[in-house]
Amino acid sequence: MNFLSRYLPFVAAMALVVVASNILVQFPMQGQIGGLSLADLLTWGAFTYPFSFLVTDLANRRYGPAVARKVVFVGFMTAVVCSILVPPFLFRHGLIAFETAADRLVRIAAASGAAFLAAQLLDVTVFNRLRRQSWWRAPIVGTLVGSVFDTVVFFGVGFSAAFAFVGPNDGFALETAPLMGVLPVETMRWVSWALGDLSVKLIIAVVALIPYRLLAARWSQPAIARPLKRPFAALRFVTAIGAGSPKRSRTLPST
Repeated sequence: MNFLSRYLPFVAAMALVVVASNILVQFPMQGQIGGLSLADLLTWGAFTYPFSFLVTDLANRRYGPAVARKVVFVGFMTAVVCSILVPPFLFRHGLIAFETAADRLVRIAAASGAAFLAAQLLDVTVFNRLRRQSWWRAPIVGTLVGSVFDTVVFFGVGFSAAFAFVGPNDGFALETAPLMGVLPVETMRWVSWALGDLSVKLIIAVVALIPYRLLAARWSQPAIARPLKRPFAALRFVTAIGAGSPKRSRTLPST
């Protein structure tokens, strides 16, 4: 019962967010803002994935970093499996119009897993260092730092030509186009995808403070053990007391 009460809600929430994101990332967001085509920059998965940081922060706030890391590892395994299995499944059922080659799936899975694990563990560390400060500082700083790291690792490993040793490149992603689709600067398409994705993550990081506050306000801070700055100080103190105290007689009292 202790296992279920501690882990299951956060594990289930993390798995739900990761599975949903891996499905929704296959569907571009339709719409137009001026000359900017949203479908060229964003997928619906960009709006669900950032909530994985909310799940991690809530687990950290409720039970501490050890539990939060366990939740992250579950999300990591789910992310890798879904990255490989979801696209072929959707293609076979006619839900997406294109099929991704198996070797590209391996590279995307590697990028997804590496980005998720590194970013989420970084979020756990940053959050734990700031947890005693203002209620909003730990979740917002941890999520922002993690989001930037996640974006750089995923798009770098998944699409940059520098990581071709992981798997074949995506020719379309490496084509040059106006930055964000409208700016006069020419850059590779995956750079615009990364900036669009990061923009959504940063917006949702701020929005997610609302549910974080509503849920975390009911919880007390977990008792996190902190190492002694001088680990042998306490031992020397006890030894000194023992040396200076009067010795007790081991003989039985006379009758």
